[in-house]
Parts: sequence; structure tokens; C-alpha cells
Amino acid sequence: MKVSSIPFKSTGFFSKIMIDYLEQKESTKEFYNNFPDHTGFYNQIEEKERSYSKQTRLLLVAALKKQYANFDVSEKTEQHIELLKQKETFTVTTGHQLNLFTGPLYFLYKIISTINLAEALSQKFPNKNVVPMYWMATEDHDFDEINYFNFEGKKVKWNRKDGGAVGRFSTDGLSAVLDVFANQLGGSKNAKYLKDLFAKGYLEHSNLADATRYIANDLFKEFGLVILDGDNASLKNVFIPFVKDELEHSTSFKEVSKTINKLGIDYKVQVNPREINLFYLGENSRERILYEDGVFKVNNTSLRFSKSEILRELRENPLAFSPNVIMRPLFQEVILPNLCYIGGAGEMAYWFQLKAYFKKVKIPFPILLLRNSVQVISEKQQKKLDKLKISHIELFAKQHVLLSKKVIENSEIDLNFEEKMHYLKNEFSELKAIARKTDVSFVNAVNAQERKQLKGLEYLQKRLLKAEKKRQKELVDRIILLQNELLPNQSLEERQLNFSEYYIAYGPSFIQSLKEALKPLDLNFTILEL
Repeated sequence: MKVSSIPFKSTGFFSKIMIDYLEQKESTKEFYNNFPDHTGFYNQIEEKERSYSKQTRLLLVAALKKQYANFDVSEKTEQHIELLKQKETFTVTTGHQLNLFTGPLYFLYKIISTINLAEALSQKFPNKNVVPMYWMATEDHDFDEINYFNFEGKKVKWNRKDGGAVGRFSTDGLSAVLDVFANQLGGSKNAKYLKDLFAKGYLEHSNLADATRYIANDLFKEFGLVILDGDNASLKNVFIPFVKDELEHSTSFKEVSKTINKLGIDYKVQVNPREINLFYLGENSRERILYEDGVFKVNNTSLRFSKSEILRELRENPLAFSPNVIMRPLFQEVILPNLCYIGGAGEMAYWFQLKAYFKKVKIPFPILLLRNSVQVISEKQQKKLDKLKISHIELFAKQHVLLSKKVIENSEIDLNFEEKMHYLKNEFSELKAIARKTDVSFVNAVNAQERKQLKGLEYLQKRLLKAEKKRQKELVDRIILLQNELLPNQSLEERQLNFSEYYIAYGPSFIQSLKEALKPLDLNFTILEL
């Protein structure tokens, strides 16, 4: 194994706001609290310690123990849950949807980033305990986003009727999915583990939340990962004051809207708030709560509440009130002794919209950390890169740019017209100087001729490059084939592949290699050569 890194910026796959945040540009500083460095974590610990109550700690631990009651809990995970009773214990958290068989490869990177950060902070602050937490997005209802994963270029999909919070979905029908998947896996030892993991997860648990917990626990329990399901009555009970505030005052809408007006000047806005950022959760439905004509309504249902009725419903049935993408982060930070949220660039972008809202409701805004991203390169692929003289940074270039660069480098003729264009511009500069001494019409004629000549040179350069690419077809084909292998669909492989493809090849050592390689506080993109 060989580990190296390149700046996130060099990949071309990360947004402007994310790059500016990593570089601590002034334009981002209003939208986050503490930065993920030693000073930032020191300040965050002090802030969270002051605000997080012992009562909430005990409720959290009780909820976790109940959720883990029928699972094989590792000694390390059990220790971490017990440590959460102590005021010196904090969490770092990542959240993820309940994607079928973990979904895209980056699920592993999120979890391992979280585990490694917890270990690093426990070492940096020896008087504190830091526990890695995975928040399962059990209340999401976007089934189409989670009902499949890709394996060897094919989509493995679960077809069932949609409706309600996905964590509550029955696992009926997943035996048929296993049959399809098992036929693709083959008969190796690693394949057998994957088949057993899928079968035990989905066929021996009745709902998707428990199945996902089983799979994530089996993959990461030796590292002490703690898995939380927020769809829990006692935890929702702690959140009642914030839901009440939302129903009565639309606080999140007001505060996030103000932030968007500022954030939108320089950056793309990720999500727009609604006047009420809550859903009403039924057994098979999750519908928006609306306020119209002095009445609270549940969208697409006949449910109607007066103000007093909906507040009574909140007190008696807090489980029915489900935060949306704007309020879920607040729910997380209310019920966890959390220091840091680790997520992808898209997630970070909407968290940047929330700081003012957190301040208004007096909850500490967590440190935000971009999860590790990884490009896995096999020994064979690295040899090909070396032979083609493609650096790791060059690998991420747009394909047409990469091809042009390598064809030019490999050509026996001069395909670079920069000197010729520079010479032409100098010649026209002299002509313009003469033209200015005559009249405006002559100046315009010179400018027009300059544009025409430069455009002609550009056209000739493109024609020459096209001819050279044709002549170097073997080189071009090799580059295309290799880049498409490493960046399927011209995208990061972590967004396309499922972990099972690498598990088949490397077995449990793949997860161990990631555990050793990923350094979440390095703030760079990881290249892992296996």
C-alpha cells in the first residue's frame, strides 16, 4: 500500500464554497463557527460542555442501549456507549441515507473519516473521550435515491412500493435482490462474506433501519462505531421546544432566509427553507406540515389542526414530527454531545446556511469537516499511469484536455501555437499604434483583422491537433480506457461504485487499508495505491 494526496481543488470535482472554506477565505467565515484545527476543537469542546445537559446524556445512552438490544455489540462499541454518560465524552458524527448495501463507495470513507477523527481527537485531548457516531437517516422518504447500488457496471435494484420513512420499510422482497446479486458475486471466500452480510442484514431483520444497523455494525464494530436512529420517541421528546418554536414562529425560515441572501452573493444556495421545516410522520407517509388560513394542515391528507391542537399533538406524539433537511442538523446537535459533523461537499454547502439559525435558538454550531475522498489505484493501473506519464493530478483533468496535453507532449512536431500567436499579437500592436495616428475606422479594421488572423491560427491548431490525435490513436485509446476505468462516467469512482467491488478483490484488508490511510484533518484528497 502506498498513500499520497493532492489538493481537493486539483480534482475539479469540488465546489467553490468548499474550496474557499478549506482555504479559510474571508468570504466563508461568516457561515461557520470553529475551523477543524486544534484551536477550533479546543473552543468547540468548551462551548459544547457548557450547553449539553446530563439529562440528555442519560436519555441518549438509554435510547442507544434499547436500539442495540438485539445486536452483537463489540466490546469497544459498548465502552463508547457507556462513556457517553460522562461529561468529558463527546461525539463526532456523520450521517448517511439507508442506501441498499451501503450504496456508493464513499459511505465507507464517511464512516472511516469519523472513526479516525474520533481517535485523533482522543489523542489530542487526553482528558476527553471522543466517540464516532453514525446517524442513520431513517426518516428520509426519498426511496428512489437509496433503492439500488452499482456492481460491475450493473444496477442492483430493490423494487417495492414507496411511502413513508424508509427506516420503517419492511425488508420483504430483498431475498430476490440477493439472488440477483449472489449470481454476480461468484464463489470466492470474499464473495461468501458479502452474500452472508447481505442475507443476515436484510433477511434476518424486519425493517430497513435494523438491517442497515446490522451491516454497518458488522463492518465497523471493531473500531467502536456507535449507530443512532433518530426516529425515537424519547429523543424526539428532547426536541419538543424547538419544534414548538418552529410551529409558532417559523424561526428556521426567517434565519436561514437571511443567511441565503448573504451566502447567495458569492455561492450557490444548496437548499431553500420552507415556512415550516417539518414533516408529519405516519406509518406509511411523511408529508409536509403547512400553515394556511390560520390552520395547520398535513399535505396530501385530511389532517387539520388548530394551534392548540397541534401543540397538544406535539406533546402527546412527538414521534410524528419529523425535521426536514433544514432542521435535522439542529435535532442532531440538540441530542448529541457533538463537536464536528463530517460530510460530503453537498452536505457541507447546506450546513453553511444554518449557523445564524443555530445562534438564534442558542445551540452550538458544530465544526464542519469535509470527509475524506479517495481514488483507489491498483498496482497494474499505476504502472499504466507511469508508462503514459500521467501524474495523479493530470488524471483528474477533463478528458479532452488530458488527451490534448499528452498528444502534444508525445508529438514529434510543434503543436503549440502560443509563440506564433504571441508574435502575431506583437505585429498587430505595431499596426494599432500606426492606426491610432490616422482615424477610428482604420483602428477598427486592424482589430477585426487581428481577430480574424488569431481565429484562423486557432482553427489550424485544432486541425493539426485532431490530425495528430488520429496519428497517435493507440496512445489516445490507452489514455481513454485507463481514465474511464479510474473515473467511471467521468466522475469520482466513489460516487459510482459499491464497496463490494473492492471487497471481492482485497477482502477485509481493504477496510484496514482505508483505516490506515485516511487522515481527516489533512484536508486533502487521498490517492490509495493497492
